[in-house]
Amino acid sequence: MRIELATAPGDPQRPNEDYASVALPASGQGGALVLLDGVTPPEGDDGCVHGVPWFTARLGGAVLELSGSRRDMSLTACLAAAIERTADAHCQACDLSHVRTPQATVVAARWDDDRVEYLVLSDSVLLIEGADGTVTPVLDDRIERLRAAGHQLAPLRNAPGGFFTAAADPAVADRAVTGSAPRAEVRALAALTDGATRWVEVFREGDWTEALAVLRKDGPQGLIDRVRAAEDADPELAGELGAPPSGRAGGGKVHDDAAAILAEL
Repeated sequence: MRIELATAPGDPQRPNEDYASVALPASGQGGALVLLDGVTPPEGDDGCVHGVPWFTARLGGAVLELSGSRRDMSLTACLAAAIERTADAHCQACDLSHVRTPQATVVAARWDDDRVEYLVLSDSVLLIEGADGTVTPVLDDRIERLRAAGHQLAPLRNAPGGFFTAAADPAVADRAVTGSAPRAEVRALAALTDGATRWVEVFREGDWTEALAVLRKDGPQGLIDRVRAAEDADPELAGELGAPPSGRAGGGKVHDDAAAILAEL
């Protein structure tokens, strides 16, 4: 088994709002990975005194702990419980009803000797490499479908007919894309925030299969380095086509926080 992860802020002067971590048991072949992309709020009050990095660390840690230790709970139930636990940790000091209360995309996966389970909420991506080498992206494409239809995204955040991120309402977990596969049919998993998927989705340097090949050859940091090189080479494209994370209003960032996990099972 090979596990590697890397994460880097888009701006060294600002805290990294992404979260990436892996849990492996002391014995056996099981494990879990969790990756979050915190949604950068617009300038001004978001109702929370803690901030997005605090939120992603709290929520990500709770999802990882529950996913790894509570095999009797589905990943959907683990995410719902983690959201509730995180909300309870700051509801006394913060206004969790604020539309910009800290929130994040979520990718979670776990495996044991028999099965691999996965969950994706919003615009981070999970890649699954099958035993035959075929790479399948697991995508929650609601944001892209709404953009393509010409909708304004802000009113559709966590709303019926819109798109969903993990914030303060545990019920949003039921909106995630979920699935499972026999362990024997999965060779590798890779989780990417949209700061890392830019290599495929913005700069068109390769497809998902080639992105996994980069991860395998150069590791997650190698993929992030390639994204940074592409951003520096064409900052206009990076800013124009780098989609604002998770439906955030306004133009895209030239450099976005990026995180990637590779798990070869």
